[in-house]
Amino acid sequence: MARRVMAAVGAVVFGAGVLVYADRPAAAAPEERTVVAGGGPCVSDPKPTHEALVPKTLEVPIPYPAITVVPQRPVDPVPTRTAMELPADPCTNPCPDLTDLPAPPPSLAGRLGIPEILLNPKPFYFAFPGPSPDPGPVPPPPAPVEPAVEAAPQVPARQAPRVAAVREVAKQTGANSVNRTDKRWQVDGTDLGIMWESKPGEIATAFGDTVGRGFHPPGGMGMDWRSNVLAFSTDTDLSDGMTYDRMVTDDRCHAAEVLSSRKLDNVEITTIPTSGFALGDRQYMSYMSIRTWNSIPGSFFTNYGGIAYSDDHGQTWTKDPYARWDNIFGLSNFQVSAMVPQGDYVYMFGTPNTRLGSVGLARVAKDQLLNITAYQYWRDGNWTPVRAAGLVSPVVEGTVGELSVRYDASRNVWQMSYLDTARTAIVVRESDSPQGGWSDAVPTVKVTDYPELYGGFIHPWSSGADLYLNISTWSDYNVYLMHATLD
Repeated sequence: MARRVMAAVGAVVFGAGVLVYADRPAAAAPEERTVVAGGGPCVSDPKPTHEALVPKTLEVPIPYPAITVVPQRPVDPVPTRTAMELPADPCTNPCPDLTDLPAPPPSLAGRLGIPEILLNPKPFYFAFPGPSPDPGPVPPPPAPVEPAVEAAPQVPARQAPRVAAVREVAKQTGANSVNRTDKRWQVDGTDLGIMWESKPGEIATAFGDTVGRGFHPPGGMGMDWRSNVLAFSTDTDLSDGMTYDRMVTDDRCHAAEVLSSRKLDNVEITTIPTSGFALGDRQYMSYMSIRTWNSIPGSFFTNYGGIAYSDDHGQTWTKDPYARWDNIFGLSNFQVSAMVPQGDYVYMFGTPNTRLGSVGLARVAKDQLLNITAYQYWRDGNWTPVRAAGLVSPVVEGTVGELSVRYDASRNVWQMSYLDTARTAIVVRESDSPQGGWSDAVPTVKVTDYPELYGGFIHPWSSGADLYLNISTWSDYNVYLMHATLD
């Protein structure tokens, strides 16, 4: 989620954000390298620190009104995909001609030790619909169905999990990260890091708005903007970070945008992944079409929440034209969704746009996933086909942002993580059923330790007492793997 003026919790400063690490050992032969937790894999990497809350460069977007005519449903271009064998040693720069560019000379503000202010005028569009291009053959919508009303009472709430310890494991993205994504895929700044098991033994990770050259936090400021990128990993040892084997690429050392967007503010500024899962050989990704980030602090407006799918293992994606939940008057639920397959159903947990809403719940049979008429919504202890925003009962009350949900099969327990903007922390809850009752929320990562914190996406291979999750901070605008010990 790059192009926001500030994140929900990023509007307030909560304590210091610089962590202290042990000094890096002296240079050694590659086979003897020692990795500092949270730092890059190379002895040449500087000692890792988090960005200061006072940035070196502060880019201030200045919206100005503009009128345009926008087609209702543009045809996505045929994506370009390339395969590139990267060096096994992540300390080898595979594309220095692309990534080792000379640094710009320091500005006067930089020499004086004060932030450089960059004023960036950006059009804020008032759009009139125009004639749509011919989309070619389009399959008809799924046949409407009328699902039954079925009882689904809540079960007694579980005891809240106890968090014994939390530590930062590794910086996952950007310069001097364990993956050196800036050198290998021109991913200098990105956020979120939503994970799912794409096939046995492999984890897919989807990121939000991504920038390359010229990256300067806070936020995703810079050039080579992509609305989202996708990585894959087979790393089973998370104790020193999660190594990405590859990313979906469209050129040498360049991560591809996998879900396109119009990039027109107040029309569709970007498309952001919210969850992912696999059913057989098909990958699914829920996403939100963002109309604009320029709303009240901590808020944003969506056009709809939707589902995309891939039949070539994430290389290319199709946004289903019918599996969408329109954002009517800015109040509709299931704009920010976390979808979880379990048993015969896929469960969809969702919140309205913003980070200030409660969690609603729906389910659908796996073979009807893209048929929105087949969904049953949890309301007053029943699964019901009624899905009006005001008629869906919340399963979790609160101010919920960046929702992440999984089913822990080893314990037969549902687990939920999200940014609680009221508590200024990422919290975890557990339940014996998707509709709850859910346990009390327990903080894992706090804004007092990580100012401008958001995210909190659970690694699917977390188990027992080990809870791994990805967080982002606005001041760094990169992704960090955290480990929480649950007692």
